[in-house]
Amino acid sequence: MTVDRRSVLRSASRLAALSAAGGLAVACGGPSDGHGAHGPSVAARPQPEHLTESPSPSPSASASPSPSPSATPFALPPLAADTPQEVVTGPRSRPQLALTFHGQGDPAIATALLEAAEQRGARLTVLAVGSWLDEQPQIAQRILSGGHELGNHTQNHLDICSMRPEQAHEEIAQCAQRLQRLTGSIGRWFRPSAAQYANAMVKEQAQQVGYAHVLSFDVDPRDYADPGADAVTRRVLKSAAAGSVVALHMGHPGTVTALPAILDGLAGQGLHAVTASELCA
Repeated sequence: MTVDRRSVLRSASRLAALSAAGGLAVACGGPSDGHGAHGPSVAARPQPEHLTESPSPSPSASASPSPSPSATPFALPPLAADTPQEVVTGPRSRPQLALTFHGQGDPAIATALLEAAEQRGARLTVLAVGSWLDEQPQIAQRILSGGHELGNHTQNHLDICSMRPEQAHEEIAQCAQRLQRLTGSIGRWFRPSAAQYANAMVKEQAQQVGYAHVLSFDVDPRDYADPGADAVTRRVLKSAAAGSVVALHMGHPGTVTALPAILDGLAGQGLHAVTASELCA
C-alpha cells in the first residue's frame, strides 16, 4: 500500500494532541469459548497489498540485528492451566478483551498507533511479520517499551496452511529467529498467516518451533480493506464483547484514526484492552 507520509504525520500529530481518556485497567483472563481449528478460513478472501508481497531473502542473505538489552520483553504472566492450544477468545465473564495487530507496514503509522493506545492506557498484542522486522528492527523495541506484547506472524505472510510441513516450519522458525535476536525471546504467541485458524499441520510445526499456543481471533473488522475510520470503529464496537480477540492491522492510517474512538467506545461499555497473555492468564 502506498502511504502519503504527510498524511501519516498529520494523523500522528492529531493523535498526539488528544488528551488521555483515563487508564484502562489490566486484568487476567481464562479459557476459550470452544471455537476450534475447523472454523471458516479467511485465506481465500481478497488480500490487501501488504499480504501479497514477495518473500524476503533467506536468513543467510538477511541482516541479523544484534539484540538490544532495552528491548527485553516484560515478564509474561503464566497462562491459565486450561488455555487451549488455539485461543480464539478469552473468558466472557470478565470485562476485558485483546486488540491484536498484524505487524507490518510504514513504521510511522505503527508508531502513531502505539502512541494512541498508550494515551489511553491500552496494551496491544502485535504479531510481527519477520520481513518487517528485517526492514524495521527498531520497531520491536518500540513495541515492548510501550508495555505491549510481541509475537510471531510468519516470515513472509504467505498462505501457511497450504504449505508443505517443512515450508511452514521454516516460515515460523525464521520469524522466531528474528524475535529472538531482537528481544531475547521468540514471544509466546504464533498467529498463522492468511488464515484465521491454524490447521493441524501448522499447529504441529508451531509447537516444534516452540509455540505451545496459536492465537486466533473472533472479531475481524476488515480494516485491511481500508473502509474508513468510521466503518472500522463501528464494526469493532458492534462485534466485540468481553473476552474477544480483535484482529487489526498496523499498516493502515484509517486504523490509527479509528483507535481512539474504539478505545473510548469500549471503555463506555466497561471493557478494557489488555494483552493476549493477560487475557488468558
